[in-house]
Amino acid sequence: MATIAFIGLGKMGLGMAARLLAAGHALRVFNRTASRADSLVSRGARLCATAREACTGADAVISMLADDHASRSLWIGPDGILTADFASSAFAIECSTLSHDWVMELAARAGSRGLRYIDAPVTGLPDMAAAGKLTLLVGADSGDLRDARGVLDAVAERVIHFGKVGTGTAYKLIINMLGAVQIASVAESMALAERAGLDAGLVAEAIALGQAASPQVVRNCRRMVDGNHDQNVVFTPLLRLKDIDYALLLAKKLQIGSPFGALAGASFARLCEVGRAHDNESAILEVARSRRPEGGWA
Repeated sequence: MATIAFIGLGKMGLGMAARLLAAGHALRVFNRTASRADSLVSRGARLCATAREACTGADAVISMLADDHASRSLWIGPDGILTADFASSAFAIECSTLSHDWVMELAARAGSRGLRYIDAPVTGLPDMAAAGKLTLLVGADSGDLRDARGVLDAVAERVIHFGKVGTGTAYKLIINMLGAVQIASVAESMALAERAGLDAGLVAEAIALGQAASPQVVRNCRRMVDGNHDQNVVFTPLLRLKDIDYALLLAKKLQIGSPFGALAGASFARLCEVGRAHDNESAILEVARSRRPEGGWA
């Protein structure tokens, strides 16, 4: 079993860290809100005062953070991850959804410290993280990935290896922007169905049975019918907008136009502007209801 540092105990990170404990790994954790670690500490994890303390002597570090700003701070800031002295041939495993540019810079920084970098953003919901049923979208050297499987298999049931470092993040940004377009389109469709006098519940059932159905579409369509956007929040408009912005930056770098992604981004930005940034992303229905035919919002 390995000694693993886990940095970031949000909804996804907490479940992933618990899986590492269940697999028998020695776990050290750091989170800015220390109380988030209470359930892990009660099961044997060691709570550390800094990321550096958590990583010193560790065989691997896994990071699960919100965005580039948080990631930069905890990797390269004072007492950050890269200030620690790791065990020989240790792994740096970044599971956060970050910009492609920062991932490539981080991989180079980690490599200069002798760490083997695994680009491994995840796909799945918090309940899947707690059950160890996530999918890892990996960009890594094949040998490094092989050697890291004992750690990765504790948190995921599936690993998809896209190629070299950076390809896992590229795919994650692509698929999250596609999800944003789907959710924005569902909101537009549901708003139109309501205005046409259709029963929203029946529409959601019909969509789930039709060719337009996908897990993303079906889940958010049902949440739109329920209308409980401020309860049991799975993914926020703020995080979705962050992912769209990173995806659009990648598209610009690769000289690919993304008008659908940009339009979805504008809708999520509007949702944040009206105070719904921390609700469930299904609240985008409110934006669709208020969009004027000529453009803009009522």
